[in-house]
Formats: sequence, structure tokens, C-alpha cells
Amino acid sequence: MTGPPEQSMPDRDVRTDGGDTAAEGGAEDTPSDTLGGRIGGGRVRTWLLLNANRRFVAAVFALSMFLVLVLASALDIAPMRQVVREQTALWWVFSPLIGAVITGVTLVVTFTQLVLSQELGPLGDQRDRMGGAIDFRDDVESWLDTAPTPPDPSSFLAALLDGVETRAQALQTAADDCEDEATREEVAEFVTSLTDQAAAVGEGLENTTFGKFDVLYSALDFNYSWKIYEANRLRHVHDEELTDEAREAIDELINGLKFFGPAREHFKTLYFQWELINLSRVMLYAAFPALSAAFFLQLYVSPSSFSGTYLGVDGLVWVVAAGVTITLVPFCLLTAYILRIVTVAKRTLAIGPFILRDTDRTEESDWK
Repeated sequence: MTGPPEQSMPDRDVRTDGGDTAAEGGAEDTPSDTLGGRIGGGRVRTWLLLNANRRFVAAVFALSMFLVLVLASALDIAPMRQVVREQTALWWVFSPLIGAVITGVTLVVTFTQLVLSQELGPLGDQRDRMGGAIDFRDDVESWLDTAPTPPDPSSFLAALLDGVETRAQALQTAADDCEDEATREEVAEFVTSLTDQAAAVGEGLENTTFGKFDVLYSALDFNYSWKIYEANRLRHVHDEELTDEAREAIDELINGLKFFGPAREHFKTLYFQWELINLSRVMLYAAFPALSAAFFLQLYVSPSSFSGTYLGVDGLVWVVAAGVTITLVPFCLLTAYILRIVTVAKRTLAIGPFILRDTDRTEESDWK
């Protein structure tokens, strides 16, 4: 199973939902919509962890390692030819690397198969899974009052967001009949924030294809958990001021927001499985040149090989540095892919109304 070629994504801010964890630096009045602000380290770190093509990130890691080895020898920190001659460095370096490559690739492939084994099961289990998916689509179609809903993930999520915008506008219309001015202003502020974010996320979902990170990347922008909290708070705090139509509109809006969480979690799970398959595939591809380079340097390179200098650096340094880099490419690929997976997993640990981060609790008394 292979996906379309992954493309590097344009730099833009990422927003998170209630599954985000607390950012360093204390509480804030409302959760920030910028994932880069929660990760810390600025746009470069956000790009490295999320936006960048994973193979490009692995190439950056490998190139950095190669340059460090060449620079260390160019500065004469440890003369390569002398170390190889006196300490049999090639044997002590590449023997463990060969074992590490074989063991690492085997473990990753085994772990991937273990994850995918959850997709296997008897006919009854498969029927239950399909029934659950169909029931969920039926519920969404009933809420949207349209059928059928789009089959692809990006269009399905976009349809949900369109429904959320529609229900938010209905809430605004109903709230205009409220006599209390403060209630009208608070509802208007909530609706504006919700519709602006839903529209921005829906625009990000356009022309995206599952298999790339685009779909999940855009879906992370919609902080549905905080919107559920805000809607529930409006319903609770201003219950007496709201009209019956406004209360019904809030309830309908909350129902739609509740659909977004399970849908995104389902697509996130599918994306993780897709990425693990891609990781296993690229590591298997990289293992053969890695082992070939390790065996070549261990068996056929001696302290007298590749005499002469190239660009002011000993020829043996170029060969050994290239061999070490090629041998460690599987590890670089593993690091690049896992960095994105664990970053997304950490930011979406909770589903629903739970928010794993610090927020301003000064309004706690409003609930009492």
C-alpha cells in the first residue's frame, strides 16, 4: 500500500483543538489557535516537526551528520587515517551499525504489522465496523439535512464545517431577538470567531488528498473542543436571557461540533496507519544500500585506501563519512516520520470536552 508522493507544504500557522497540551509559560485567557506557539521554538521548529516533507527532513539530518564528520576531520580533531590504522575504527563502527540496521528495520516492520493487524478480523467484526461507519454517516447526513455526504475525508470534514457555519448563523439570527444587549454581544463574538475559523479551515481542506498530511494538517486548525466549551457556557450562563429559538440553535450547533471530533480522530488513525506503512517501505528500501555501504567499508577499505586529498580533505574521510551517513539513513527516516506522528499525537490526546492545557479559570464562578 503506497500513497501519492508527499509534498512539502507551505509555511503557515497551525491551530490546535482541545487535545493540545499545555504550553510552557503559564495560562492564557483563551487557547491559542497557533500550534507553533504551543510547540515553542518558532516557525522553523513547527516546519521541521509538521510541515516539511519527511524525506527532506531525513535528508537534512543525514547531510548534517555527513558535514559534521567531514568538518571534524578537516579541523584535524581526530585524523581519520590514523584512527583507522591504530584503532581498527572501521570494524568497531560498522559492525554495530550493521546489527542496528537489521534490528531496527525488523522492529519497525514488525510494529507496523502489529498495528495493521487490528484491521484483520472475522466477518462479524468487519460487519460491525462497517455498520458503525454507516451509522455515523447517517447521523451526520440527518444533522446536515442532506444526503449523501462526500466520501473522501477532506470533503466530508468540509461539509461538517459548512453545517457548523450554517448553525452558527442560525444562532446569530435567533440571538438578535434577545432583549439583553450583553447576551447579544457575547453570542455575536462567539459566532464570529467560530465562523471565521470554520471558513479558514474549510478553505485549507480544498484540493487536499488523503495520504498527504494536508487533510489532517488543516483539520487540526479547528479547535472544536474549545468551541463546545464556549457554546455550553453560553447556554448555561445566559439561559434565562436566551430565547427558545436561540437555545435550540445552540443545541444544534453543539451536536455538529460533536460530530467533528470522532470524524477527525478516525481520519487521524487512518493517516497514522498510512504513515507507518510508508515508513516501513522507505526503511526497507534504505536498508539495502545502508548494509551494502557498511559491508564495503568494513571488508574492503584499509588505512591505505583512497590516498590523496580532495577539496583539502583526505580522500578516506570522504569515503568513511559517506559510508556512515548512508548506513544511518534508515535511522534518519525513522526519526523524521516519528517526529511528526508523536507531535500530532501529543496535540490530540484528548477528544471531546477535555482540554489538556492551562487556561484562565477566573470565570469558574460563572458556572456556580
